[in-house]
This record gives sequence, structure tokens and C-alpha cells, in this order.
Amino acid sequence: MDLSQIKNIIFDLGGVIINIDYNKTIAALQQLCLTSCNIAFNQQEQAHLFDLFETGVSSPAAFRNDLRETYHITATDAEIDAAWNAMLIGIPKERIDLLLELGNKYRLFLLSNTNAIHLQRFNEMVAHSFTIPSLDALFDQTYYSHLIGKRKPDAAVFEMILQQHDLKKEETLFIDDSIQHIESARKVGLQTLHLQAPLIINTVFADAD
Repeated sequence: MDLSQIKNIIFDLGGVIINIDYNKTIAALQQLCLTSCNIAFNQQEQAHLFDLFETGVSSPAAFRNDLRETYHITATDAEIDAAWNAMLIGIPKERIDLLLELGNKYRLFLLSNTNAIHLQRFNEMVAHSFTIPSLDALFDQTYYSHLIGKRKPDAAVFEMILQQHDLKKEETLFIDDSIQHIESARKVGLQTLHLQAPLIINTVFADAD
């Protein structure tokens, strides 16, 4: 990939920096259901209760209660949080090292559809495994959907980042593993990379050198 004109990179988090497996959370939540249940949550679409949590409309307490009511779950807060976090597999050290290196050459930003429970777990993982206090330390600025009240693929979230940091679209690369987010970013005018397995960001930038 030609990065010669790129000065800014906006990274997705799950599936790009952090390894995730949606099926692990679905299976874990289904284990908590009193009766057979179908958890409507995946990379392409999700039930409205998950949207509310990702945009900060629902608090963690409200989200847990929504899960209990919708799927007939009687688990404790800790059990629900553990099931919800089951999808977060880990962060390979080489990706942290890459981001530290890229920060010397590019302006780096993080844009993630996420939530308060996951963000706490992300930062616990980083603090436990690496010599940085949180994910925020790796980027010029981080944008978490539940904190900004906007989520991908809404074009407004891309426009907001461009405007706040005076970024030129043609100089800004957006990397995500969800095609619906890539398509929205392309319409805004960003340069894009749809990261599909087995491709990983370390390979992308190694090939660009």
C-alpha cells in the first residue's frame, strides 16, 4: 500500500489492534440465559440495547438490566461483565510496538464503537501487559463511541475528527475490519484500508516500508 501521501492514521480498535471473537461473548451470554436465547450481537448488526450502550445512552447498570430483561438472565454483575468481556482475546505486543513506532511518523487517532465495560477491560489489559498506562497513551487522541455519543458508520464521527484536528481527507488513512465503516469513510473522502484476516496491521506497514 502506498503511504507516501499519508500523514494521519485513524485506527479501529477491535479486530485491528485488539483480537476479538464475538462468538465467545455470544456463547458466554447464552450460558447465562434461563431458557434458550438468541443473542443479537455480531460484527454486522446488533440489537438496540447494544446500540444504546455503545452511544452512552445506557449506563453499565442499565445495560446489565437490559440484558437480564431481554434474555431472561439472572446472573450477577460480575458474571455478566465476564461474559461481555469474553470476546476480548488479547493485544499482541507487536501491535503495541508498531503503534509506538508509527507515532514518530504519523498523527495517530483511535475511533472505536465501544462501551464503558469494555474500555475498562482494554485498559486493564494494557496496564497489565505493557509499560503504558492506557490505550490513550498511544494516540494523539482517542474517540470512544460511548463517550462522544456517536458511532461508526455515521459520517458525522469522521467529519468531527477531521475538523477538530484540521486534517486533510486525502492525507488521512482509516483502518477498520468492518466493511460498513470503510464504505462510510470512503464516502467522506478518507483513504481507507479494509483489514481482513489473515492480514494484520504489522504486515501492512512492513510491506509499505
